[in-house]
Amino acid sequence: MSFCVACPSCSSENQRKFNGELALHFPGLQGLDKPIVWAFPQILICLDCGFAVFALEDEPLKEVRQTDPTPASCTSLECEFSQT
Repeated sequence: MSFCVACPSCSSENQRKFNGELALHFPGLQGLDKPIVWAFPQILICLDCGFAVFALEDEPLKEVRQTDPTPASCTSLECEFSQT
């Protein structure tokens, strides 16, 4: 059984899954000294507005937590990514 959940950004059901390849870089100049974390998640992309959703698997999530355990000051989807 499968079902479609509407896009949280625009409420569209016009979405598609893609295989992803992500290189996660830590922000700021101090991030240059930290290793890149590679992840290969499935990404659900809204084909109307471009909103994308994915989850990290255990190993890349563990690497991110160990490399930078400091919690971010921004915890919601409304945060501006340019602040980092």
